[in-house]
Amino acid sequence: MKFCSFASGSSGNCYYIGTDRCGILIDAGISVKSIKKNLKNIGVDLSQIYAVFVTHDHFDHISSVGVLGETYHIPVYSTSLVLEGVNRCYKVTEKLHQSRRVMPVGTTVNIGDIAVTSFPVSHDSSDCVGYYITTDDGSSLTIATDMGHITPVVSDYLLKARNIVIESNYDELRLLEGPYPLYLKERILSDTGHLANHVAAAFLAENLHLASWNRVFFCHLSKENNLPELVLEKVSSEFEYQGVRKEEIPELMVLPRTAAIDVIDFSK
Repeated sequence: MKFCSFASGSSGNCYYIGTDRCGILIDAGISVKSIKKNLKNIGVDLSQIYAVFVTHDHFDHISSVGVLGETYHIPVYSTSLVLEGVNRCYKVTEKLHQSRRVMPVGTTVNIGDIAVTSFPVSHDSSDCVGYYITTDDGSSLTIATDMGHITPVVSDYLLKARNIVIESNYDELRLLEGPYPLYLKERILSDTGHLANHVAAAFLAENLHLASWNRVFFCHLSKENNLPELVLEKVSSEFEYQGVRKEEIPELMVLPRTAAIDVIDFSK
């Protein structure tokens, strides 16, 4: 399994997962032009993308799904509520029709040698899911972004994957002392909002002995309320508090908000 983050943040989200046979996208919240450019940079053509899986219907995750689905004839998968929400979004000018594929929560879709299973996530959208992805080479990845808290179901899927993408949206002190209006702060802090650095860090440190993570990617950082170094500092302090030895810590990476990373091969 090859993985590449093209963008991760409130300005847009898009992840590529692929094998030698085919590829998929998780969310398409950046322009088709940017998606094509990023794919070309890793040696992939848009024609090799066989499906788009959508986590939820907020615009920073869906801005290009209509064009990818209806113009480029790439199937778009998600729950019926998410797909309906995409078509209700006034910013999405190309609505989903022929490309629409309903994927009930908890079901698995096979795309070539890639298996994608959805699970429920708590967020204030029409509906919201995360994805557990496996490939025939034995690689596994869980993507859990945009969630107010880590439910037992989310925890189970994070613990079963060898590689995880987990939200670490905000530093609580920066959010509370920052310029956001009270209603927005309350929304972000709620159980259907976003995940704080200290919550993500505590989960990792407290559950490391139950997991077999090779890599942990932190996603969807807030531009105003977070910094990559704050994420890593909080994780480091939680690992130290839990007595985790350095050699036990998986590879950690904060995903850039608006830039692509180098493609990573999970089979190596």
